[in-house]
Order: sequence, then C-alpha cells, then structure tokens
Amino acid sequence: MPAESPVVPLREPLLRTRDLKKYFPVRRASLRGPTEYLRAVDGVDLELSEGETLGLVGESGCGKTTLSRLVLGLIEPTAGTVEFEGKDITRVPHRTRKQLTREMQIVFQDPMGSLDPRKRVGSLIAEGLQAHGIGTKAERQDHTREMLTKVGLRPSAVDKYPHQFSGGQRQRIAIARALALNPKFVVADEPVSALDMSIQAQILNLLVELKDEFALTYLFVAHDLAVVSHISDRVAVMYLGRIVEIGPVEQVLRRPAHPYSRALMSAVLEPQVGRSRHRLVLTGDVPSPVHPPSGCRFRTRCPIAQPVCTELDPKLQSVETRHDVACHFPILDSVDHPGRSGI
Repeated sequence: MPAESPVVPLREPLLRTRDLKKYFPVRRASLRGPTEYLRAVDGVDLELSEGETLGLVGESGCGKTTLSRLVLGLIEPTAGTVEFEGKDITRVPHRTRKQLTREMQIVFQDPMGSLDPRKRVGSLIAEGLQAHGIGTKAERQDHTREMLTKVGLRPSAVDKYPHQFSGGQRQRIAIARALALNPKFVVADEPVSALDMSIQAQILNLLVELKDEFALTYLFVAHDLAVVSHISDRVAVMYLGRIVEIGPVEQVLRRPAHPYSRALMSAVLEPQVGRSRHRLVLTGDVPSPVHPPSGCRFRTRCPIAQPVCTELDPKLQSVETRHDVACHFPILDSVDHPGRSGI
C-alpha cells in the first residue's frame, strides 16, 4: 500500500478579527434618555493570511477607516477581538502591545497631514527606530538613507522638510517611514486617492514591489475599483459597518453577488467608446448608522428586496470557493470587468 501523505497543519492567519464592533456615543434622545450610538463597525469577521493583500471598498462613511484603525490598535473596540499572530492585541499588556505594534504600520491618505512639517525627513523616518531603541544614531541614519533609496528618493532627502517635496514624493517618504521598522503588516488607508492619476500608478507599483521585497501583508483601503483590482488578492465590500461580500478579487469584480456590490460595479464608466453597461441605480439615502434598518441593512435601497429582508439579518454565506455574500437572494450571473471609477 502506498504511504499516506503527511498531514500539513493549517497556518494560522496573520490577522483575524472576531465580531469586531466600534460604537461612538453621539447624543441622547432626551436629557434623561439613554445615550445613542453610531455603529461605525458592527460585527466584522476578517482573516488575512501572511503575504496577502485584502482590498477594502465601500462608500464614504461605511466604516473602512474605523476598521483599519481598530485592527492596528489605534482605537479600542467596543466589543470583539483583534488577533495578530494569534495574540489578541486588545487584551495584552502595554509592553507586549508595543512589541506587536512594531510589526503593524500604516500609510495614511494625506502624507502632508501625517508628516510633522517641523521635522526633517531623516528624523521622521528614524522616529520609530528611536522609539523602539533600535540601533545607534549612526546606524539609524544609515538605515534611513537606505529606506529612502528603496522608495525611489535620493539619500540627501534626509536633510529636507516635507514641504520641499511633491505629493507623490511625500507619500514615498510616508511609505519609507512605515517600512523602517520592517513590519509584517501594513494598512494602506487610501494612499493614492490624494495624488494625480499619473503619480497613482507609480505609488501602486512601488507598493507591489515593496510587498514582494519585504514580504508584507496589506490591508488596502480604497474607493477606486481599478486600484483594488490592480493590487489586491481578495476584496471585501463594506456597507453600514458590515462586510456584505468578500472573496477573490476576480470573482467579486466579475461576479458580484450582492446587489450593493453590483450597483458599485454598474457605476463604473465603460472604457470602450460606444459601449455601455446597464446601470443599476440605487434609490433613497444611505440609512443612519445610529438607527440602521431592521433585517438587511441594504434593504431600503435594494431593487430586489423581499419581505424576508425586513425580518432576517442575512449572514455571510458561500456562493463560490472562498467567495461569501450576506444576502438572502445572491445574484450569480457575471458582469463585465470594471474600468476605472470611484465609489
């Protein structure tokens, strides 16, 4: 008899969230009434494998940025857990959390807002190294110059201030700063949305190159479907604080199963002259995250909503391999691949 193949243990995800929630108090209905809460993130389960890029898309105000800050431990969750390398960062001692957060960095949308204009570039990049007590001053200076070279800037940039650079160059500096500690996980919070179109492609290509060189795992927050399709392995669609669809990027973009995802796809401009795509127009306003609708949160704008959508809150269910959707009536036909557009 042939020998049995050895059992290969499944690798734990690098990052995992379980029923993650963040509620912000907003006001009281009356002086003696209970405090009301804005449900920015309301029960999100995510897993990211090492070396993966997960694109996170959705309308403004859907909770993307709040979720990205939760997974980094920048804000405390109302409920749920965030596990990084198997450790719950919401419940570890401060010293352990500091060690974990060294492995987790962020690149913000606006580099001018994230870089202290009073500090030289060299000090900005070396700041994290100094905070963690890494290397001597001379070693930190050498490493800073090396990081500037990695992102396509001259080492002499260490002596300049952020305002002396263009927007694309400032974002390169922000990337160098995030990677100076050699992290495993990076949140890129709409890192190209504030840049010119020609510069966006350069920064995206740089992020792809650095991912391979540094063996990075990305959570890539974006509102541009073309950007997501270019850089992501999987994509998650977020609506009113919840993930409504998640799966491999090609499956979600070509065969969006949730009516909300499909509406986002149909809003994309057709890149071929003389060719048009059927537009699925959503009616009504986005509901308030303070008082979300009962049942399915998308039902008030959904063109295929049924009575059951009012009563039952749909859970994520599989429609294809690794492709999950939170809808009672998932749509399984294909659409054309999107061109470039904003959400």
